[in-house]
Amino acid sequence: MLRFFLSRLALLVPTFVGVAIISFAFIRLLPGDPILLLAGERGMSQERYEELQAVYGFDQPILVQFFTYLGDILTGDFGTSIVTKRPVLEEFFALFPATLELSFCAIVLATVVGIPAGVIAAVKRGSWFDQSIMGTALVGYSMPIFWWGLLLIILFSGILQWTPVSGRISLMYFFEPVTGFMLIDSLLSGQDGAFRSALSHLVLPTVVLATIPLAVIARQTRSAMLEVMGEDYVRTARAKGLSPSRVIGLHALRNALIPVITTIGLQVGVLMAGAILTETIFSWPGIGKWMVDSVFKRDYAVVQGGLLLIAAIIMLVNLIVDVLYGLVNPRIRH
Repeated sequence: MLRFFLSRLALLVPTFVGVAIISFAFIRLLPGDPILLLAGERGMSQERYEELQAVYGFDQPILVQFFTYLGDILTGDFGTSIVTKRPVLEEFFALFPATLELSFCAIVLATVVGIPAGVIAAVKRGSWFDQSIMGTALVGYSMPIFWWGLLLIILFSGILQWTPVSGRISLMYFFEPVTGFMLIDSLLSGQDGAFRSALSHLVLPTVVLATIPLAVIARQTRSAMLEVMGEDYVRTARAKGLSPSRVIGLHALRNALIPVITTIGLQVGVLMAGAILTETIFSWPGIGKWMVDSVFKRDYAVVQGGLLLIAAIIMLVNLIVDVLYGLVNPRIRH
């Protein structure tokens, strides 16, 4: 098992370097000069411009800039924001709880709804329920997040007025954050209605972000269940007279969950990508909105550091999934 873990860990090194190269090149391929954007409409003298170029290292050749950046990353220095003058790592971890809270609620919703829907669709294969679930999953997977989010805002926030349009909590409530997770902090604050306000703000972003993972998990669960239900051990269990619930829950679902676990782990990347659009639509103050704002401001350090940190989280989750996969199915290790 240790050898399996180390082999998976070794694969992360070239992946991390590849992401570093892509993140470094991506922001520099976009038009616009960060120094000129920083100056705004006031402009600046040529001497001041050259001075700031030297301060941020933009006057160096591209290869020198890259290897300097890579060396700083290896020492744990992800740079300083050109706009806010704060360390990128500090800003990232200040905003990450908001994204983590949203992503966690989304993956929980997708898993809790997606797995039972896939199981029932497989058990009732060919029925109207199966066709409805798979049709809905296809629509949910194909629907653009920004369009789906705007539709829900129009319906539930505009017409029905059941949920807030944006933000994490109503402006009526103010308290110092303890954990960074609004649901927990609102409970700890002891203010009447704070938790309910935080929950109502979380509903629509969670539904929007969970839509695609839910569709994928439901379809994967159905496919895995159909494959497992044709195996000999399932037929043997039925022949022994075991109840249908025991056959499906103990024998079929237990083995079908192996690829489903992998699918759930891979959805972390989808959640991070979807969080960028979701947070922008709902003005959710997380790392997704932070990254979008930084791209428009050409804040090189934030975009590079943010992409690397997001990639590191995704790689860590995938490593955990690989290890779990090896524990559940020992044949994978060989």
